[in-house]
Amino acid sequence: MRGARWMAAAGAAAGVASLPRWLPRGVIALREGIFERVNGEEALSAPGPEVPPAQFREVYGHPAANGRSRGAALSDLFWYWLSPGPEVHQEHLEPGPRYDDVARATRRILAGPSRAEWAELVGRATRNVLDELEAGSAGRTHRVRLRDLMMPVWAEAYYEVVFREPCPRPVRDLIVGNADDVVSALKCTSLRHMDRRHRLTRYLRERLAAAPPPVPLPAALTPHEQAYYLQGTFFNTAVVQMSEAMAHLLLALATHQPVQRRLRAGRQPADYLDRVIDETLQHFPLFGVAHRITTGAVPRRGGPPIPAGSVLLFHYPEYQRSGTVAPERFDPDRWLRPDTRPGTAIPFGVPANRPCPARGFAVLTMRVAAEEVLRRYRLDSTVDHTRSLPSRGPCLLTPHGSPAPRPRVRLAAMRTRDRWAAIPRSLTQLVLGSYMVWDAKRQGLCRNHFAGEGTCAGEGKGE
Repeated sequence: MRGARWMAAAGAAAGVASLPRWLPRGVIALREGIFERVNGEEALSAPGPEVPPAQFREVYGHPAANGRSRGAALSDLFWYWLSPGPEVHQEHLEPGPRYDDVARATRRILAGPSRAEWAELVGRATRNVLDELEAGSAGRTHRVRLRDLMMPVWAEAYYEVVFREPCPRPVRDLIVGNADDVVSALKCTSLRHMDRRHRLTRYLRERLAAAPPPVPLPAALTPHEQAYYLQGTFFNTAVVQMSEAMAHLLLALATHQPVQRRLRAGRQPADYLDRVIDETLQHFPLFGVAHRITTGAVPRRGGPPIPAGSVLLFHYPEYQRSGTVAPERFDPDRWLRPDTRPGTAIPFGVPANRPCPARGFAVLTMRVAAEEVLRRYRLDSTVDHTRSLPSRGPCLLTPHGSPAPRPRVRLAAMRTRDRWAAIPRSLTQLVLGSYMVWDAKRQGLCRNHFAGEGTCAGEGKGE
């Protein structure tokens, strides 16, 4: 009996000890599975049995794969996460004149700065944030969360791109609070806090009434909708995506010291950092699953057409891995040779179907921000680097010239802390994610909008 109790205790201890290895990744897989199942039988995964990798781009780029929100149960969840104003968010508008007007305004705003002006703006914003980090603690090693460090950079940058003037610090805080709340809800690490989001909306309405930006906003939108448009497109999606991209890039450098040393040595070709960025986006694409609703039949080679009304779930990580040699290896030099360069890289989407509006300057601005960080610091981290990055990227920044050696003790503590912190965080994601799926279905923001209500019910509620 005593032996049986000992064996049971030992088994329980082994199970608890193994949690950090499988629970976080299990939650990620479950989250992706929810996206695939929430739409029911009409949802088709790509790549998958119906859409193999060789037909992924062909199906994704077909003109009939252009529906965005209407008719997909998954849309209720995304509208819920992106509230307020998801009905005018550029990525969620249905195709047509209203979408065309919004997309045209976005292109005009982003085309304002030249490439040199983009580089100057992002470099200046990065220096501002790093100067704030150094204030009062110059020369010390800083423990930061990379996503949190980078978010103010892009809040400043996109405010200046939209309004053509420097971003006041209180407004930067509003933008960061909004963007952080949205991305935390998307990752199911926190519930929505609509009060934070509405504060930014109120500021934008007042700002637009008093001093609108120099580039005209979409004429098809009401003044209230124009505030939602700026909030969703620039001060939510743009800030979140660029902050996530930079967190992945800097964490990749922190966890691959040979690559970082090559960059710091300054003897690499001018495009080496661009290859590091390409490799980072290949391993950690910013999109997990993108959904589109077919508005007509989509032909398939070797099979019957995909019928109208189907929900296509385009799985970016799986597709990018399918065309990469040794996908588990972080190797920026693979981009030098045609035989090893990945043929399935779509970091900014497919050109024929709503590609990322920032694709023309994203790599440039990421390079500028990374160079500013590398110019000041050595980056070290031992955390688990996953695509969803719910930890926000813990990292140590040690100023160049600091007499301190590589902080091995602090890195060992970081590894242990990160491993065990993933357990309560993963459980939180399970609980909050389940609640938000239920609450999004209950509120039915997208469903009710297209049923004729015309407004997103429940957006004023704070959770």
